[in-house]
Amino acid sequence: MGLRKGTLTFSRYRLIGTLPDNFPAFFNERIRHNAFQTVWRTADEKATGWTGLDDPLDTEFPYASYAQGRYLLFSLRVDRKSVAPALLRLRILEADRNKLAETGQKKLYREQREAIREGVRLELLGKTLPVPAFFEACWSVPENTLLFCSLSDKVFEELQELFRDSFKLALCPYLPWELPPEPGPARASGAEAGTAGTVLPSVLPGIDPAAIGREFLTWLWFKSEERNGTVMLPDEGAIGVDFIRRLVLESGEGEYAESIVCQGLHSDLKEGKEALRQGKKITAARLKISHNQTEWEFTFKADRFHFQSLKLPTLPDQEGDEADKEGQLLERIYLVDRAVQLMDLLFQSFLTIRRTGAWEQEQSRMLKWIEAAD
Repeated sequence: MGLRKGTLTFSRYRLIGTLPDNFPAFFNERIRHNAFQTVWRTADEKATGWTGLDDPLDTEFPYASYAQGRYLLFSLRVDRKSVAPALLRLRILEADRNKLAETGQKKLYREQREAIREGVRLELLGKTLPVPAFFEACWSVPENTLLFCSLSDKVFEELQELFRDSFKLALCPYLPWELPPEPGPARASGAEAGTAGTVLPSVLPGIDPAAIGREFLTWLWFKSEERNGTVMLPDEGAIGVDFIRRLVLESGEGEYAESIVCQGLHSDLKEGKEALRQGKKITAARLKISHNQTEWEFTFKADRFHFQSLKLPTLPDQEGDEADKEGQLLERIYLVDRAVQLMDLLFQSFLTIRRTGAWEQEQSRMLKWIEAAD
């Protein structure tokens, strides 16, 4: 399931750095140089590299198979090995006893025990087959953004490291309340130096960025119910917005955080309204967005603007030549981009109100809506 078919779960990133003048040749050389190398019988616990989107065994990328329209499409492959702790303890115990029998010692020194443990661990890893995992990536070169089919922080660390080593660019999580990076040599040198966790300037002076996504989802629910399931956007007209089946609300932070999950039909999310009255904020919601007779359904995670289980409009199956398959893939990517664009536009509409004096009046109406909920 992913870019080719089925539902999509993905995060978005901005690219920080400057592309070289002859970028196509540079990319072709670097993705091949950092392609996945199959090494089965080693003691390495992890191996990473790039593979083709359609063929997980494609590490040569013939005829620039990664290039589709204005996008670069490929996958991150991560192979991991692990040894069951119980097996490791048993084999270390056996090795300890054998060492005592060999040397006639009554007790092993700490250095001997550590050497035995490491030797046993490496031996078991060398006999263990890795478990592969694949994560699809869609790089929009004109927009300088990357869509990555994973929400895991651990996987993102693997992506960030390999991406930096491969293309001399840093990745920064895409958050619509942060300003995009300025192009230029200064940004490029920072990326080449391997700057991780780059902090971009915020467009929200005086507003807590940690809470803005949750405020946005609360506002969006209010606007949806205020206009019977539609929200007006200046250049797009009426956007259908329905909160369906599932809400996750939370208050507090860390060990003091309290959360509640509400599930049911759109008209039955009464527990969510009660949680809002208690001061909780929406952290995730299952949404149905519609525009011009096209519908998308997905779970939206407010804190990081992540999309989970995005269900695209149905496209007709095409069993033709490669051009037909490429066209269908590009159509799916267009629909993904369109869903993302609509959510970004909805957020910008919210942000316009949030940053002005109109927010006080809007907030007053929201409070009345919350208090009036049955």
